[in-house]
Amino acid sequence: MNLQGARVLVTGGAGFVGQQVCQRLRAQGATDIRAPRSADLDLRTADACRSAVEGVDLVIHLAATVGGIGLNKERPGELFYDNIIMGVHLLEAARLANVQKFVTVGTICAYPKFTPIPFREETLWDGYPEETNAPYGVAKKALLVMGQAYRDQYNFNAVYVLPVNLYGPGDNFDPQSSHVIPAIIKKIYDAQQLQSEKVVFWGDGSPTREFLYVDDCADGLVAAAQNLETSDPINLGAGFEISIRKLVDSITEKMGYTGVIEWDSTKPNGQPRRCLDTSRAADQLRWQARMDFDQGLEHTIDWYRANPLPVQEPNW
Repeated sequence: MNLQGARVLVTGGAGFVGQQVCQRLRAQGATDIRAPRSADLDLRTADACRSAVEGVDLVIHLAATVGGIGLNKERPGELFYDNIIMGVHLLEAARLANVQKFVTVGTICAYPKFTPIPFREETLWDGYPEETNAPYGVAKKALLVMGQAYRDQYNFNAVYVLPVNLYGPGDNFDPQSSHVIPAIIKKIYDAQQLQSEKVVFWGDGSPTREFLYVDDCADGLVAAAQNLETSDPINLGAGFEISIRKLVDSITEKMGYTGVIEWDSTKPNGQPRRCLDTSRAADQLRWQARMDFDQGLEHTIDWYRANPLPVQEPNW
């Protein structure tokens, strides 16, 4: 799809990834980029979705109710409902409005709990997701099926991308809803401010994760808007994995924290391993991640030190 002069709706466009996507769309010549905030347009309602897509050529659906393992355990019903209902209403509204292309941003949580490493797109249906994030993952995976069905029946140009865990400057550092890297950075930062002698993390540190820098993800999503013409899912990842324990050690070292790190093995680990095969993205999107992980961590730490949230006393 040629983005020159395109009219684009980016749901979640004011958020962490959305802001970067909007910048890249402008650079590619998009002239009318809409990024409504949830306070102004509740995409859980059909009327709001119909209003949002009016006169639009392209939709990039980033908006989500999402968080880390704690939020997934506390609010599974809300995570399922919000994410499936937004996607269903928005896809249908876009179809009825003759939108030229719809990019659904899925989640790595859609993969089965036990998936051969690296995760390949063809294994997406080989089992049930890890239990703590299954409601979110299944809701997002249902939108893949919907997009494929709409292409089959209506010739609607719906595409679907699966980014791995994201990180970078401007991430969500709220301890109630943050993901792994911002949660670790905030815990270490707060411990330093409080001169705490220890920090406790959930699980035993053995699970592995893969992390994609926010700028690389935004490049991948725009590449999907431009180049992807199939409803088969496409992984976006950086092609490596690191254990949570090693990640904590790396961030602790970079931040200069010298206290004790403890692990609470009574808390869940989440999915045992995550690492993606990104060969489809290289072939079909002509995209690959570029940010060095150590450098990306340093950028993220520096950003948070300049923009910290209020320090919180630990609750362990």
